[in-house]
Amino acid sequence: MAGTDVGLTGTATATIVIKDKNDHAPQFTKEEFQASVTEGVTGVIVNLTVEDKDDTTTGAWRTVYTIINGNVRQSFEIHTNPDSNEGMLTVVKPLDYEYSAFHTLLIKVENEDPLIPDVAYGPRSTATVQITVLDANEPPIFYPDPVTVTKQENIAIGSVISAMNATDPDHLQHQAIQYSVHHDPAHWLNINPKNGIINTTAMLDRESPFVKDNTYTASFLAIDSGTPPATGTGTLIITLEDVNDNPPSVHPDVAKVCEDSRDLNVVILSASDKDISPNTDPFRFELNKQTGTDKTWKISRLNNTHAQLSLLQNLKKANYNVPVVVSDSGKPPLSNSTEIKVQVCSCKKNKMDCSSASALHISVTLLIFFSIFSLFCL
Repeated sequence: MAGTDVGLTGTATATIVIKDKNDHAPQFTKEEFQASVTEGVTGVIVNLTVEDKDDTTTGAWRTVYTIINGNVRQSFEIHTNPDSNEGMLTVVKPLDYEYSAFHTLLIKVENEDPLIPDVAYGPRSTATVQITVLDANEPPIFYPDPVTVTKQENIAIGSVISAMNATDPDHLQHQAIQYSVHHDPAHWLNINPKNGIINTTAMLDRESPFVKDNTYTASFLAIDSGTPPATGTGTLIITLEDVNDNPPSVHPDVAKVCEDSRDLNVVILSASDKDISPNTDPFRFELNKQTGTDKTWKISRLNNTHAQLSLLQNLKKANYNVPVVVSDSGKPPLSNSTEIKVQVCSCKKNKMDCSSASALHISVTLLIFFSIFSLFCL
C-alpha cells in the first residue's frame, strides 16, 4: 500500500443456518372432542387437531398419540395423519350399544423428538373424547351354533329332531323372532316359526347323496320384527345312525364259459351293500335251491365279500339263468335274489362263439313254471 492513502477492501456473505430445537410442546386445539358411531361399525370416527410451532419438516413437529384411559376393551386405536399431523381415532372392534352407549377416552399427544430440558408437556397436551354409540337393529344370534344331534335314519315322519334357539341382542327393543328354513337340501325338515322346534317331513336316509360322512347339514333363519328386519343364520348337524334298510347287490350278473372247458369255475361274484357295519359283510352266498339249480351249479365262499360260481358238469351251448341269493349280516338280515346269466359258448382255436347260445335261453325257473302250468291244464 505504499504510496497510496486508501487501502483495498472486499465483501463476503455469511449464511447462518439456525437448527430448530423442540422448544414447543404440541397442544390440542380443544380440551374436548365429540364423536358418534353406529354400533357394529368400524373405522375413523374423529380427527383430533393440534398446534405446534416447531419446524413442520422435523420430528419436533411430528406427533405421536396415545390413549391413556378409557380403552378398556381395546376397541379403539389412534394413529397420526402424516400430512396434517392430526390424530385419527379409529374403532377397531365393533361397539355394542346394549353394552355401553357412551365411551370417554383420554388422549395424550407428544412429539417424535424429545422436548428440550426447559420445556414440558402441559395440560393442553391431553384431551378428552366423548363418544356416543348409536343403536342399530342387530340380527338375532343362535345359541348354540351349530346344534348337533344324533338320530337313526328312517325314523317316523313328524319326529322331533331338535329345537333352534335364537335371541335378539337388541333386548331394549323387545322384538319378536320368527324362524324359517334356509337350506334343507333333501327337503327333510320343517321348523315351527314361533318356537323353533324342528321335525321331519320325510324319511331320513343315511345313504342319501345329501349325507356326507354320516352327517346331514341344514341351516335356518331367525328374523326379528325390526324396521328393517334383521336376519340371523343357524346351523343344524344331524349324525345319522345306520339301519339295515338296503339289501346287498351282486355283480357281475353276466358270465361266459366254454361248453367243453375243463375248468368248471364260471365267475367270481362280488357283493356290496350301501349300509355300513354291522349291516353289511360278511355276506352269505347260496343258490336258490327251490329251482333245483344245486344239481348243476355250485357256489363257494371265498371271503367276506366274494364267492365262486362253478359248474358241477359241462353243459350244452345255451344261456342259463342261475338264481343266487345273497344275505347281509344285519339283524334281521336282508337278502337279494339275482339271476346270473351264464352263456355256455363253443370255443375253438381260442375263439369263443356265443352267437347261437342266446337263441336257446334256458331258464330253470321257467322250466319249473311251465311244468306246473301243464299239470293244471290236464
